[in-house]
Amino acid sequence: MTPPMPIETPTTTEPVRLRIGLLFHSLTSGNLGVGALTVANMAIAEKVAREEGIDPDFTSIGMKDNDAPDLSHGRVASVVIDGRSLVSPKGLWRAFGRSDCVLDISGGDSFADIYHPRRFMFIWSTKLMVLARGKPLILSPMTIGPFEQPKYRKLAGFIMKRARATVARDDQSYDIARKLAPGATIALAADVAFELPYESRAAERGGARPRVGINASGLLYHEAETGTNRFGLSVDYVAYTRRLIEAFLARGAEVHLITHAYTRSQPQDDDSRRADLLAADYPQAIRVPDFPDPMAAKSYISGLDFLVAGRMHACIGAYSSGTPVVPVAYSRKFGGLFGMLGYDAMIPVKGMDTDQALAFTLDAFDRRPELSAQAAAGMAQVSAKLDIYRDVLRALFRELKAKARR
Repeated sequence: MTPPMPIETPTTTEPVRLRIGLLFHSLTSGNLGVGALTVANMAIAEKVAREEGIDPDFTSIGMKDNDAPDLSHGRVASVVIDGRSLVSPKGLWRAFGRSDCVLDISGGDSFADIYHPRRFMFIWSTKLMVLARGKPLILSPMTIGPFEQPKYRKLAGFIMKRARATVARDDQSYDIARKLAPGATIALAADVAFELPYESRAAERGGARPRVGINASGLLYHEAETGTNRFGLSVDYVAYTRRLIEAFLARGAEVHLITHAYTRSQPQDDDSRRADLLAADYPQAIRVPDFPDPMAAKSYISGLDFLVAGRMHACIGAYSSGTPVVPVAYSRKFGGLFGMLGYDAMIPVKGMDTDQALAFTLDAFDRRPELSAQAAAGMAQVSAKLDIYRDVLRALFRELKAKARR
């Protein structure tokens, strides 16, 4: 008689815990664009990790910024980057040492030398510290450059050659990275915030009165008011914004004044203060209360018929939720990102005066169905491009998982 076969007890494999540092992200920034990048990058990384049987444990590592409630509600640890944490062995050195890998997004557009030299050194030296700790560094989808001075080009190339991968979010950044770091692993994806979760309010579109959102950038308004114009805009941003509001009100539209960046410490960069002043000047307009988080902002924007915005991630929120949008560019990051997707309804940094910009915007409003079709086609590209980033993460996570099980 053949003895019975033993019954095999199913075994379950516990997921591997992976500690992921999120460098130059923020869970408490009043700039909802930074919050959108943080939430979306965490969501992408977490999904890839869990597909690979990994339990991710995130730590947000960024500049001090407490203008907004903690998006993680205390579930994610935070480490502040400042002069003290840079030099203290209990600061960044320890935080990076405790991480299994680091995803660095540099606030989206800060890996460049067009800002203050001190800012560049914060951005650069922290990357160097990750490498010195022997931790895999991925530069998550971001704008690379511009780097106008040769010494900064060399420093940037040094980091990218030693990073596990550098992921650009637009064609121009991709070309710059390849030029500065030949032989390095360079990939082209898209801005992670295109995949920021939201609750669609598209059913609110198409009413008797079109709902037009105006996101007046406090930064651009201040630059125009003071005559500084450090971004070199050919449009008078103050005149453009006011005339735009007046034109839409004259057309019978509902004008919604929305904010996407607020700050207590820098009133010149505060959309909220500017929206309050515009609402006082135009009482017919609707002053939309400041949003508590980037998901709420995107959800609200999804219910608009049209948006004109000076903040790039307000534009991304509109584009990715089906709301026709006219971005008002102040740097090449706008043209690089939206140009890559074949979206041409943008006020460029240079090339239009105020009259031309106003006429262009009103024409774009009349072409809303065409713009919606362009955005839908572009979103198909976005998904494929972000798959490239997911593949970069997947390869690293698999390697770290195998290492943890040895």
